[in-house]
Amino acid sequence: MSAQSRIPRWYTIPVRVVLITFICTLLSFAVCLLIAIVGVVALSAHRHVNPDMRLAYRHIALPVALLVGNVAFLFSLVMEIRYYRRSRTLAAIARLTEEQQLGSHG
Repeated sequence: MSAQSRIPRWYTIPVRVVLITFICTLLSFAVCLLIAIVGVVALSAHRHVNPDMRLAYRHIALPVALLVGNVAFLFSLVMEIRYYRRSRTLAAIARLTEEQQLGSHG
C-alpha cells in the first residue's frame, strides 16, 4: 500500500486563523507597548513631568494591536483558504494518479 495524501479538513481553517490572529495581535501589542513606554518615558523626561503610562496602553499599543489583528485575520483567512483549496486539489490528483497506477498493474 502506498502512502496516501492527507485529506485536508475544512474545520481546521477557523482554528488556524484564530490562532494566527491571536498570536499576531499579542505580539504586536507587546512590541508596540514596549516602544510606546520607551517613547512616553523619554518624552516625559524631556519635558520634566511624570510619565503617564495610560497613554502608552490606551492611545498607542491597543489601537495598533487591533489594527494589526484585523490585518492578520484577513491575511491568514485568505492564506488558509488558498492552502485548503490547493491541498484539496493536490489530494484529488494524488488519489487519481494512485488509482490509475493500481488499475494499470492489475
